[in-house]
Amino acid sequence: MTDIHSREEKASYPAGWQQRRLKLLVSRFFSGGTPSTSQQDYWGGDIPWVSPKDMKSSSISFSADKITELALADNNLPLLDPGHVLMVVRPGILRHSIPIAVNSLPVSINQDIKAIRLCSKIDPFYFRYFVDGLQSHLLNLWRKPGTTVESLEYDYYSEHLVPIPPRNIQRRIARVLDEKTARIDGLIEKKRALLDRLAEKRQALITRAVTKGLNSDAPMKPSGIDWLGEIPAHWDCCGLGQKIKLQRGVDITKDKRIEGPFPVISSGGIDYFHDTALCAGPGVLVGRKGSAGKLHYVETDFWPHDTTLYVREFRGNEPKFVWYLLHTLDLTSFDTGSSNPTVNRNRIHPMKTAWPSPREQAVIASQLDIELESTGNIGIKIGFSIQKLEEYRSALITAAVTGQIAELR
Repeated sequence: MTDIHSREEKASYPAGWQQRRLKLLVSRFFSGGTPSTSQQDYWGGDIPWVSPKDMKSSSISFSADKITELALADNNLPLLDPGHVLMVVRPGILRHSIPIAVNSLPVSINQDIKAIRLCSKIDPFYFRYFVDGLQSHLLNLWRKPGTTVESLEYDYYSEHLVPIPPRNIQRRIARVLDEKTARIDGLIEKKRALLDRLAEKRQALITRAVTKGLNSDAPMKPSGIDWLGEIPAHWDCCGLGQKIKLQRGVDITKDKRIEGPFPVISSGGIDYFHDTALCAGPGVLVGRKGSAGKLHYVETDFWPHDTTLYVREFRGNEPKFVWYLLHTLDLTSFDTGSSNPTVNRNRIHPMKTAWPSPREQAVIASQLDIELESTGNIGIKIGFSIQKLEEYRSALITAAVTGQIAELR
């Protein structure tokens, strides 16, 4: 095992600050577990049972699942008083961040979380900010090198040197960061709400154009489909499979991959580039599993990965219109019913949809491109401002917990 001391960077801190290894600042580490889900009298009690899905805020005052006192006793689970630091240490969401929080009410935990009872030398809220501000750096130090399993190693994080300012400075740092990060988080939340409204506007524009057309004065007729309502009188209404054919993509084993100019598109998007294309562009793809239902449009020749469905036959229809049309369908509702959602083309093909002529499809797609470009540009600017706010938030926390802000020394 690589020595944490050799991987750790030594740092200098203001006068009066000390450094201690985490294990010397901890009164006790607690591990959790999962009571049997088949034992009904273990679940639905009054005791919050915290799992990684609950670790979305810095203070834990709620959990999605609750257990009984019997579950605690039979499974030897801890009941943690308020003020413990809860940290996700097992795989799942450790690729980019270390979820960490302090509980504000008594809780128990599952096996993916480590609970830490700190000694009197260190304030739990200060320590939470220390991990939050330095998490990218700490992820590199606390994960085991050379492994693909994303988990934090006790032997690494317990040996980490933690800066310890005087206790009154710790409390001041936590209080100031509470105020400043709340303001930043409020701005981020407002900007994300703007992105949500832009997405709703985008969806409304697409739905209107591909189900009603661009001419508001066109004669209409009943489609016979509740969700479609009326459609232009000169349009067809038929099963999707009568207009296009979806086909499952093809996997490429690692030993067959050869770097080249053609994108290999998986359910989440471009995965890598290969020397061979399986399909001529333009192409339309749907995430089959993984990012099930996610849509992709590609202009160039491409290779559709096994995790996608791709339009093998457009049958004279305009590819970009088909892409827009698929945005109006809830494709994830066509999964196979397994625990891992998988979109099934045989369930999509019968879906009734409205179709103008290929010439009108091209006009609609072109108009949507123009109208959505401005919306997309606004979204890019908002996304960039969110990124900058998040970077400022992280830099502020890092500066505070490492003694770089004069009034917090």
